Amino acid sequence: MTQAETILWNALRNNKLNGYKFRRQHPISRFIADFYCHEARLVIEIDGEIHNDIDSHAYDRDRSNIIKELDIKVIRFTNYEILNSLETVLIQINSEIQKSLTGPK
Repeated sequence: MTQAETILWNALRNNKLNGYKFRRQHPISRFIADFYCHEARLVIEIDGEIHNDIDSHAYDRDRSNIIKELDIKVIRFTNYEILNSLETVLIQINSEIQKSLTGPK
């Protein structure tokens, strides 16, 4: 795991984020999600520098679209966001969880 992934995992593991269970390196379809909350049907992806080139953007977009077809929401954060604004990231994750649990099905 990268430093950013380790930091986020430490904030999510053992139901630390409002009691929601996350799995790391969880298989979904033919992909491996960085983090997954089954209850909220939410994938969290952490993007490092490699994700900045145009080919990676296209791959990430296609991958997210395939996962969305399974009725799973994908949200992305950069390493920079995790390393410098962890509390903001956790607030955003919690907000997405609440939307998924209270929104229309």
